[in-house]
Amino acid sequence: MHQPGNGTREEITIGVVGADEIVRRIVSVARESGNPSWRLIASVYGVEQEAHTQAMKIASRIDVCLFAGPLPYDIATRPGDLPVPATYVPVGGSALYGTLLRGALDEIFDPLRVSVDSVPTNDVRTAYREVGLDPSHVHVKPYTEPESADEFLSFHRELYDRGETTGAVTTVPTVAAALAEAGIPSLKMTAAGTTIRHTLQTAALIGSGAKLEESRIVTMIVRVPSGAFPAHASPSNYWYQELKLSLHRELLRDARPMDAAVLARDEHSYLVVTTMGSLNIATDELTVAPFLGRITAELGLQLEVGIGLGRSTREAELNAQSAVDKASAAGGGTAFLVGPGDTVLQLPADRHGNVQPAPSMAKDSKAIDVLSRLAEKLDDEQDGERIVDAERVAELLGVTLRTARRTLHTLVDEGLAWPMPPARSSKVGRPPRPYQLLVEKIPG
Repeated sequence: MHQPGNGTREEITIGVVGADEIVRRIVSVARESGNPSWRLIASVYGVEQEAHTQAMKIASRIDVCLFAGPLPYDIATRPGDLPVPATYVPVGGSALYGTLLRGALDEIFDPLRVSVDSVPTNDVRTAYREVGLDPSHVHVKPYTEPESADEFLSFHRELYDRGETTGAVTTVPTVAAALAEAGIPSLKMTAAGTTIRHTLQTAALIGSGAKLEESRIVTMIVRVPSGAFPAHASPSNYWYQELKLSLHRELLRDARPMDAAVLARDEHSYLVVTTMGSLNIATDELTVAPFLGRITAELGLQLEVGIGLGRSTREAELNAQSAVDKASAAGGGTAFLVGPGDTVLQLPADRHGNVQPAPSMAKDSKAIDVLSRLAEKLDDEQDGERIVDAERVAELLGVTLRTARRTLHTLVDEGLAWPMPPARSSKVGRPPRPYQLLVEKIPG
């Protein structure tokens, strides 16, 4: 499993495995999302049967694997030796509507007489009825397991040859290529950007859970910011004592359902000790912060909450201290969670809270400078794609190829570039690896 080095990075590494086109789309959506905690490593296959091999190549460097669809996911996970958790981009949904509309507008096929694979039959029928179309002449071949995909091509071809359809919709790249070669009008259905974004978020949560899997002891520090007290407040003040009693009472109220212990830590804070299972319930699977919303509203007092996970009470408390310091630096309103392996998560007070990204560690100024120089030169050439390889970097910066490779590795280590899958080439030797420059991370 990927482990960030020396505490320099707070991120989840997602391995993206699929055909070249969909992998590039997933990387593009991830980049547009601008989530600073995501790091992507791409691995491309030529045919779906290579999914397991490609996933294993990157497994040691990732926290979770995201496959381009259910077919490569099933192929890759069947052997049972994938060492990281995995998920996949679902098929159907809004992508089906978009594909059918494109087929009609571009006059590729008649949507009322078409064959569709991978999507459940009931989903297709429902989609047609929702837009007021008759699905009675639409033929569907659902995906059930890898063997069922072997029949997709013959399913589409036989219907088309018999004149029962005017074209086909498939989700499998190799089937799409075979249909095109056979001269059958067809479109490849690709997941919509919203679906990909939601799946990336799901993958990140799965990866976070996997990194925290061994952590069983949970310690929380609930602290009243020093600025919340009047200048003349002291432990002997009645107001001060009343505030502490009220806070303790409210903490106990929330702690009981968690089977948690509440202990006074110092004059301004309390320790809450519980287990990972109880924390998952209290935070709705690490999506909302305990205590923050209700107690803030009840007492009219902004709290700082830090959650620490560890294999021992000592480790959990040290991580809780680090987490509550992060909450203080962020100005309150959100809880921080710190676990082993430099794992850092933010939990909003409620589902509607607007959480700012976790403060990232300072980037190497030299790496930022190099990225800025590359961005300027690419802008001068009106290259908006910002994808380069070592040879291109050497040309732009006027350095040797060896220095260019080292420069790209530094940019990746600093989170300023993502390695992309190598382009397929008929030339002898290893094809050059392209890198996506993340120029949006250059300070404004």
